[in-house]
Amino acid sequence: MLEIDNLFVSYGKVDVLHDVSMRVGHNECVALLGPNNAGKTTLLRAVSGLVPARSGSIKFADEAIGELRSNQVVDRGVIQIPEGRHIFSDLSVEENLLVGGARLKPRARRRRLDELLGALPLLAELRSRRAGTLSGGQQQLVVITRALMAEPRLLLIDEPTLGLSPVAIDEVFTTLREVHATGTTILLSEQNAELSLDLCTRGYVMTGGRIVLEGDSAQLKEAALGKVYLT
Repeated sequence: MLEIDNLFVSYGKVDVLHDVSMRVGHNECVALLGPNNAGKTTLLRAVSGLVPARSGSIKFADEAIGELRSNQVVDRGVIQIPEGRHIFSDLSVEENLLVGGARLKPRARRRRLDELLGALPLLAELRSRRAGTLSGGQQQLVVITRALMAEPRLLLIDEPTLGLSPVAIDEVFTTLREVHATGTTILLSEQNAELSLDLCTRGYVMTGGRIVLEGDSAQLKEAALGKVYLT
């Protein structure tokens, strides 16, 4: 579904991604692991059309998307959830979710909202609450569900547990597991390697803008370099 080959991305004259190649198959959940400043966010932004590639290729569903604008990438069904809990604090949970379905026709948007709230009873209970009054974990659930309103074919998720409590982290990963069970394809950028590899079947490890390790989840958990890159 997603194919990245020999990708280089630069900020000015400085290369931040070096010869990155990876694959994400249909209905897969793939973890993108590594420390801060490893290049994970830049890679997701490149796929989303937010930063240009210096060279290399990005394909989604056999279509080259590396030179598309970000709105065109969204039109193909590639939706990114950026780092940080970007919500509309003064709007209700339901209003936040409806924003995510802005590209749908009104009837389809309402139907999608009902589907998601039916699948996520916690959010259904909170639908009338002002989003700014929610806990950090609850806000992150709103952000994830808002992205699902757009009916993504590929969901790019950047550090969804950053700054959350252990209880909230577990809630987020429970939600991601439910999302993946619906057939949504996920590329998850996350520093919590243990939970990410429990959720995903495969993973890539980045450091210094390069892919330094890849394999299935069991292989990465057992890798001799795991203590260096996965903690």
